[in-house]
Amino acid sequence: MSASTDTVRVNGVSVDPARGPSSELVALRELLRQRAVALGLISETAGEGEVDAGIEALLDREVAVPSPTEEECRRYYDTHPALFRSGDLVFVRHILFQVTPGSPLHLIRSEAEQTLAQVIAAPDEFEACALTLSNCPSGRQGGSLGQIGRGDTVPEFEQALFADQWIGILPRLVKTRHGFHIVSIDRRVEGRVLPFELVRERIAEELTRRVQEVALRQYVRLLAGQADLEGVELDGASTPLVQ
Repeated sequence: MSASTDTVRVNGVSVDPARGPSSELVALRELLRQRAVALGLISETAGEGEVDAGIEALLDREVAVPSPTEEECRRYYDTHPALFRSGDLVFVRHILFQVTPGSPLHLIRSEAEQTLAQVIAAPDEFEACALTLSNCPSGRQGGSLGQIGRGDTVPEFEQALFADQWIGILPRLVKTRHGFHIVSIDRRVEGRVLPFELVRERIAEELTRRVQEVALRQYVRLLAGQADLEGVELDGASTPLVQ
């Protein structure tokens, strides 16, 4: 939640909201600095670099993140096989309705939705619509993007292509940083699932990151719940959430 006033204080200490991207992050840094001082990790007069190092030491000390077990890594691997495939390819066409700053978003979306309904009803019209309507150079080739593998395109587009085994025109618009896409997946070439041993470290890193995010949020909520905050809210909690 955004600060309701320009005055922000953390346990009586005034902080300048302009020193960071948001009042919340500035207040959070001060809260962590105070905790690091209280534990003797840094001095009250520590400079910016020392404060950063002190906060890092504080989180290493107080936010316990257990390493995932072999069983947990194996279970994640077994339940998410699509994440560990190598060599998957899709042959794709698309029609891009580009969105730029100041564009009438609702009008662009409306045109894209109408065109989607049109090509679903008459798939043979896809190439003609791409030629006349697409804001991508591929429109001159009927919207063809050729073959695409994982990592070849922006994440939000890739997610739509590899989320399942769909073949044909996707029944929904795909929204990316470029605009709205009508997408036709014409063919799939399946790769292979990588052996567990090759991806175990990557899985462990991902599971550790997830646990760490939860633990950090809980730790911040605990500190905020015990702090005297003015002009900002940090979603405080009065009791520990991590034992």
